[in-house]
Amino acid sequence: MNVADLTFLALLLPFLGAIVAPLLTRILGPNAAWALALIPVAILLHFTGFAAEIARGQVVTGGYVWVPSFNVSFSWLVDGLSLTFILLITGIGALIVLYSGGYLKGHPHQGRFFSFLLMFMGSMLGLVASDSFLMLFVFWELTSITSFLLIGFDHEREAARRAALQALVVTGGGGLFLLAGLLLLWNITGITQFSLLAAFGPAVKASPLYLAALILVLGGAFTKSAQFPFHFWLPNAMEAPTPVSAYLHSATMVKAGVYLLMRLYPVLGGTAEWQVILPVFGAATLVIGALLAVRQTDLKLMLAYTTMSSLGLLVLLTGFGAPHAIEAAALYLVAHALFKGALFMIAGIIDHETGVRDVTRLGGLRFAMPLTFAIAMAAAVSMGGLPPFSGFLAKEEIYMALSSFDGRAIIFAALAVVGNALMFAVAFAVALKPFVGKQVKTPTAPHEAPILLWLGPAVLALKGLTVALFSGTVHELITSPMASAIAGEARVVTISLVPHIGVPLALSTLTVLLGIGIYLALARFRGGIAAVLAAIGWGPDRGFDQAMRGLIRLSATVTRRLQTGRLDTYMTATFLLLAIVLIAPPFLYGELARAPVFPQDIPLHELAIMVIAAIGLVAVVLAQDRLTAIVSLGIQGFSVAVIFLLFGAPDLAFTQFMVETLAVVILALVMTRLRLSPSDHRPRRETLPDMAIALACGLGATLFLLKVTEAPFDTALSDFFNQYSKTIAHGANVVNVIIVDFRGTDTLGEIAVVMIAALAILSLVRLRAGSLRRIVDNDPDAEDASR
Repeated sequence: MNVADLTFLALLLPFLGAIVAPLLTRILGPNAAWALALIPVAILLHFTGFAAEIARGQVVTGGYVWVPSFNVSFSWLVDGLSLTFILLITGIGALIVLYSGGYLKGHPHQGRFFSFLLMFMGSMLGLVASDSFLMLFVFWELTSITSFLLIGFDHEREAARRAALQALVVTGGGGLFLLAGLLLLWNITGITQFSLLAAFGPAVKASPLYLAALILVLGGAFTKSAQFPFHFWLPNAMEAPTPVSAYLHSATMVKAGVYLLMRLYPVLGGTAEWQVILPVFGAATLVIGALLAVRQTDLKLMLAYTTMSSLGLLVLLTGFGAPHAIEAAALYLVAHALFKGALFMIAGIIDHETGVRDVTRLGGLRFAMPLTFAIAMAAAVSMGGLPPFSGFLAKEEIYMALSSFDGRAIIFAALAVVGNALMFAVAFAVALKPFVGKQVKTPTAPHEAPILLWLGPAVLALKGLTVALFSGTVHELITSPMASAIAGEARVVTISLVPHIGVPLALSTLTVLLGIGIYLALARFRGGIAAVLAAIGWGPDRGFDQAMRGLIRLSATVTRRLQTGRLDTYMTATFLLLAIVLIAPPFLYGELARAPVFPQDIPLHELAIMVIAAIGLVAVVLAQDRLTAIVSLGIQGFSVAVIFLLFGAPDLAFTQFMVETLAVVILALVMTRLRLSPSDHRPRRETLPDMAIALACGLGATLFLLKVTEAPFDTALSDFFNQYSKTIAHGANVVNVIIVDFRGTDTLGEIAVVMIAALAILSLVRLRAGSLRRIVDNDPDAEDASR
């Protein structure tokens, strides 16, 4: 098996694992986590083999043709950017699978959870590895669907169902914006692969469609990565089990929008619009998310809002356009994945082992859970940007990128300091407050977690330390190739545990001091922010509910107006639309500029048949009762059958004779059973519009047929059937062969429709017969009345 086939298999492996996960869990119980974790480990090992090659500046591409006529392929692109995401998705994913085995131990639907989790993992892998526009969009929407399943896993709770639906609506709706943006990029460049798109950056930026494409792409990215004001779905997603929260916030879905912005940076980045929109929205998300995090007391919500804040910081850096900004974004993305995944799992351990995760109801856990306390402190030190962890490297590079003396840089540096200080305070509130102080009684007696729970956060915290200690190797293999892939040119990351002296170090020191002050006055900050939010009242989360209720009311109103329940309304609307479709195009495109060609020299017997049809039409219109009209209507059908016969189509003529005969008989029988007036007594204001629509449909059909018959008759299809009916289908009757062989599936469908209709009629007849029997049994004298 070659490398391309192995890569294809690696991308599909999580979906294969999702199929066997329920069965494996039924056999092995929670220990199935050890076996299922081998899936992301195997994928990690496969893609790690590309690291040295990518570090040398090369990329790995491959794939298979999907729809060649539209240049659509199932293709992948592995460069520094996608490789970093793949390693995070699979590495953290393996730890999350193990963590899930312990966290959901004994849950009756643990196998289903593993299945959903692996499908989500496969969706994220496909997204970040996609080289094809369509492949990326498919996996983009698949992440929304699988996250819906994960967030709503506890589907018996209304809050979980609402959170899942909200995430699906927001991120799925943003995906439609993304699709439109990708189609615009395709329209501008003619390219459908990211590996070829970077060369068209100047053409895209010079296009009049650039701004539209940018806004549409940002619509997809901002909704996925929870940028203000689309942030509200992210904290609500905490209704999911903690393994989902840890995975979703550290390495997967919420970073998909950031990944997209980084992937399209060489094509869309560097313009004035890019460098205004991204930093403004990113800074707003950074500060608002950090303030809302300080407001919370639930450990998961505190971390969720800091994730929102971190995503804003990544968007700010991606759009800032200064030296070191891209390098800082690459460093912070990796550092955030490590410390946030660890902290979320710590929050889950606290909840799992104590039965509570409200920080105000916790304390003194360091004695009962010393290992958990040590891991939490290590992750918090990294999140706070302190040495010797990877968060320190990222923070130093961030302030290096923002350390300019122009007004724009000063404003964003100030916002970054405020946001980072608030996150510093939250990090240590999560890692310190539950563990220090006097021990508080909890619903469950606290004790250290089993290995399946503490292994994941311990590995991530240790990894945050080793990334900083061995920064040279990490930069060579991970962060420098990632920054180069984002920028579209060679970038070298050099930051180490030795800080940038000068303005960056001053900003870093200010952040730490301000963070300590906020931590010490956390209760007052929490109260002040709560008072401000209470004064504001309305928010995007409430706005979402209002929008959904408005959408439902609008749908109900439109349905009541269009779906009236009256057959005559539906028929009128249908034929009115048909008349417009038939008549409008000839007027719009000037097809009536010259008179249509009418047939010349019509034989007398054919003309006589047409006259008979016209007489039948007059008879229908002038009929004094409905039965006469029905019988007169059959004259047109028989006239058409005769015309078929005259033109050498006896089979069609026979079919037409049978259909018209049955139609007249059945309609006559139905009319005798319905309680209708003998004739139509509607007023002129109702009959005249119907007559006008009927005449318009007839005129439109006539003009259409005249236009069709003007063109030379194409005998290609007739020649094909004549040639192959006997040699392939072994039938001399071409019409029969077409129906039975060439259109066999179509005919089978028609037969199925007839069979279903017959079964429905039979059911109604039996229902009617049953009703009559019940009436007779209860009141024999009522039989005649029932009839």
